Amino acid sequence: MGEIVIHSVKTTAFDDQKPGTSGLRKKTRHFQQPNYLENFVQSVFNTLGDCRGESLVVGGDGRFFNLEATQTIIKIALANGFKRIIVGQNGFLSTPAASCVIRKYGTLGGLILSASHNPGGPDEDFGIKYNGSNGGPATESITEAIYATSKSITHYVTADVADVNLATLGEVTLGGAVVTVIDPVSDYVELMKSLFDFAKISTLLQNESFSFCFDAMHAITGIYAHRLFEQELGAPEGTVMHGTPLPDFGGEHPDPNLAHAKALVAKMYQNDGPDLGAASDGDGDRNMILGNNFYVTPSDSVAIIAANAHCIPAYRQGLAGVARSMPTSGALDAVATKMGIRCYETPTGWKFFGNLLDANKISICGEESFGTGSSHVREKDGIWAVLCWLNILAERQQSVSEIVTSHWAEYGRNYYTRHDYEALTNEQGNGIINHLLNQLTQPEETSNLIRRIAPTLTLKTCDNFSYTDPVDGTTSNNQGVRFIFSNGERIVYRLSGTGTVGATLRVYIEKLELEKAQQNEDTQQILSELIDLSRVIARIEDISGRTEPTVIT
Repeated sequence: MGEIVIHSVKTTAFDDQKPGTSGLRKKTRHFQQPNYLENFVQSVFNTLGDCRGESLVVGGDGRFFNLEATQTIIKIALANGFKRIIVGQNGFLSTPAASCVIRKYGTLGGLILSASHNPGGPDEDFGIKYNGSNGGPATESITEAIYATSKSITHYVTADVADVNLATLGEVTLGGAVVTVIDPVSDYVELMKSLFDFAKISTLLQNESFSFCFDAMHAITGIYAHRLFEQELGAPEGTVMHGTPLPDFGGEHPDPNLAHAKALVAKMYQNDGPDLGAASDGDGDRNMILGNNFYVTPSDSVAIIAANAHCIPAYRQGLAGVARSMPTSGALDAVATKMGIRCYETPTGWKFFGNLLDANKISICGEESFGTGSSHVREKDGIWAVLCWLNILAERQQSVSEIVTSHWAEYGRNYYTRHDYEALTNEQGNGIINHLLNQLTQPEETSNLIRRIAPTLTLKTCDNFSYTDPVDGTTSNNQGVRFIFSNGERIVYRLSGTGTVGATLRVYIEKLELEKAQQNEDTQQILSELIDLSRVIARIEDISGRTEPTVIT
């Protein structure tokens, strides 16, 4: 094919294209307005500089508008001089698989189309983010530069070519460039085989005395789970629930937690339910782990994976270090201390793990928001976490509950909960945070207030978490308001950066229990005093009118 025709299109800048915790997320119809997506994509390319001769990965979670957006990106990438564009078949690539592909083929990076765990459909959410050449989410300096560019953009360029057939594997030559449509699963499966003992996991999954259930929630991991669990590892057909990706996720909320993965939870809490249950989210980077009648918190999950890393071939030589986001419980810290390795505490957002991973300071990391991962890619990875648990179960020959309770007996149990207040107005969300910041300036009055409400608690310190990256020295301020008590109890508040409407206030509450006899109590009951205190010192009801959280996990 000869030279392609490139058009320069005049446009007007938008003032709302500031990426959040993980990319730009808005309502789908907002993205569909003329030039909105185009402006953001061109802003990314302008920020990257001269893209001529470079390679790019494009893919997403299959939600509504994914295919149309993919075709738009291909044309803008061609016009900006990219010589190779790698696209997942049908526009599919889970977020961890996209990271895998970026790293394997050495591309300049990739554009991932997803709003993660948010609902999909014409009236729901859409998102896009740029991941760098290491496969990880763009650093804050890059996202800030993209935002600055988006506010002053005057034109974008696009190639006058027909849409690429994304249903057919293979290469399409357009001018001097090649668009390669790849199987979105194969490279990822190859990577997983290099990490885990597939023979041992296969033996477990084909054992009639063991049962496993995976809920793909009609999202992207359906195609990965069918291939890995049922085809490669030999789990019985039907192991994967809701395994067909749908543009609206079947009208459900693809967030793997106790509130939204209702079908899986109901199955796991039957007396004859499966031995292991798991779910992943819209784009495949989150996970939930369940045993029969037993829920494993994400904070415990990452700690248990680290403590049992010797069960997994890829990590048997030891861990360089571990890391957790600041709101995640201290369960991982206890494991690191016993191992004699460092546990880094970072702000929320996977991009903060990237430098630590690239510098080989850590091997395993996780967030309380159902995200766990390791040095194999630069994203959290839901399927990887499930394979970790399968490998550990295959090695230890114990149940999920036995593994978790024995872990608590050795390290202590971090009773932990997160209370989300969703869809607050921005004024309400900011009002609560501003009130808390004011509390920090009056520690004596705050201590007196706490003593009146919770006489058993003594405030040790309170602050607004700040993080200095140990690799590049950059500092990230205002990452969450913390109240830390003398016995290690914590209450943490932050506004989420993953929503598309209003503000979501997340409240994290934690208490360590070392006494084995007290480690099997109800979490909400054990934390009730801290929960009551969390609502009063933040004036949540007074400012928002909410008497209860929207979601408790």
